[in-house]
Amino acid sequence: MAAGSTYTPIATYTATGSVSTVTFSSIPQTYTDLVLIGAAKDSNNYTGMRVNNSSAANYSRTYMTWNGTSAGSARTTSDTTLYVGGNDTNFEVSIYNFQNYSNTTTYKTILGTQKIANATSIAAVGLWRSTAAITEIDIYSVSGATILTGTTFTLYGIASA
Repeated sequence: MAAGSTYTPIATYTATGSVSTVTFSSIPQTYTDLVLIGAAKDSNNYTGMRVNNSSAANYSRTYMTWNGTSAGSARTTSDTTLYVGGNDTNFEVSIYNFQNYSNTTTYKTILGTQKIANATSIAAVGLWRSTAAITEIDIYSVSGATILTGTTFTLYGIASA
């Protein structure tokens, strides 16, 4: 087991008003993986995520949902964003794991889980089809909506064991 803390906080953002985008930039390349943990509310129920400010159609996502009575699943390919949820009634708690984010020879895998109080749970795997190292993560509200006051995101670096 590694000495010291495995999760190192890189940056935290808390919305004090409505905003359209939350950006984590200049991400250090000194960790093995990244973890983004958020509690978010959005005025339109849809929040997207992009890496390195890329809006190219090179994102894919496969996800499963569960709302307490029924399950569902879907897949998107060649999308310009990863949809990460958002809810305008309750805070949605989300955890995103960016695997091997600084590697420059492989595509980037993003594992995510989301839970909205008294509503849907989501488990997803995303793929950013680029070999570039991730240096920026943007979370933004889709379709002109806003990320609401009180939303909090913290980005952690994961040290190798």
